[in-house]
Amino acid sequence: MHAVTHRFRPSRDRLRLASPICLLPALAACKGGLSTIDPAGPSASRVANLWWWMLGGSALLCTLVFTLLLVALFRRGVADRETPARKRVWIGWLGVVMPVAVLMVLLGFALWVGERNLPTDRAAQVVQVTAYNYGWEFCYENGSCSEGVLRIPARQSVDLDITATDVIHSLWIPRLAGKMDAIPGQINRLRIQADRPGQYEAVCAEYCGVGHVYHRFVVEAYDTGETDYAVEAAR
Repeated sequence: MHAVTHRFRPSRDRLRLASPICLLPALAACKGGLSTIDPAGPSASRVANLWWWMLGGSALLCTLVFTLLLVALFRRGVADRETPARKRVWIGWLGVVMPVAVLMVLLGFALWVGERNLPTDRAAQVVQVTAYNYGWEFCYENGSCSEGVLRIPARQSVDLDITATDVIHSLWIPRLAGKMDAIPGQINRLRIQADRPGQYEAVCAEYCGVGHVYHRFVVEAYDTGETDYAVEAAR
């Protein structure tokens, strides 16, 4: 019976080889049109940094919790041998102080990221964005408008003045910026910038009805030398 059990027990070498293979799907998910951790602009880069800090803090707390769990499982009777003062140290520092410290650091960093993403100066361009079921309209400073495609100059800041005509929507361009609600009767401003020309996917991140899954648009970032093309395409 023992021989059969040993035959199907994986060796440590096999586990070492299998571990990187198991990570491949996770690494592949880091790229994509809707990936927050594949930024293509300064605002999205700060959001991605916040994500990595949150992952690190979560991993630290998770490691602490599982370490204490393993200690409790494999060192039975330890609690009985601990003095009351030492128990208070374990509970106070590892159970309260350390988690609170990690969460405070993450909260402070999140507030810093949010403040840095607020527009403080005039952008190169302001676009009026109107959300409705189930589409997007973009009106530019030259009077032209487009639907389903937002055209912006690359490497320049653009402010989006966002509103809605029916229900609450949420504009989200994961690779360029965070989310911003589109609320009827209210204008919310979101600053975006694309570091390089290309197309960037965008979605509505707030459930708005049966057609919510189709409530998408594309951001086209063009070189400043292609301004004439962009203006004509938007007409």
